[in-house]
Amino acid sequence: MARSEVHKAAIAQGNRESRAVRRYLESLANRPDGRRGPVGKLKARLARTEAALEKSEDPLEQLELHQDKLDLQRRIAELENSQDNANLEAEFIRVAKSYSERKGITYAAWRQVGVPARVLKEAGIPQQRGWR
Repeated sequence: MARSEVHKAAIAQGNRESRAVRRYLESLANRPDGRRGPVGKLKARLARTEAALEKSEDPLEQLELHQDKLDLQRRIAELENSQDNANLEAEFIRVAKSYSERKGITYAAWRQVGVPARVLKEAGIPQQRGWR
């Protein structure tokens, strides 16, 4: 079944919004106060992947492990290099309202994951009860 151009554009927009939201939320979790954020978790997964790669004798498993290793290294580099939280925040503000409406995410849910009230206000996400 062929997708229309409108459908393809909507999927692409959803993917862009999801990436922007994920990066911003990860930047909130990657705190300088020493708490283990996503980078620490990814590094632990990378160590496990590397250990599994050393033990593996199955060529297909090795292929998948190499890809996992590359993907993890890329994500770690992205997070470590994303010191420009202002850009991440600006992108989040640009897409958050649309994302919230599409996914049914409330103001309260955003606050629960640490998004500052100021950012939600700038994004145009109302604080009203029952808003979706």
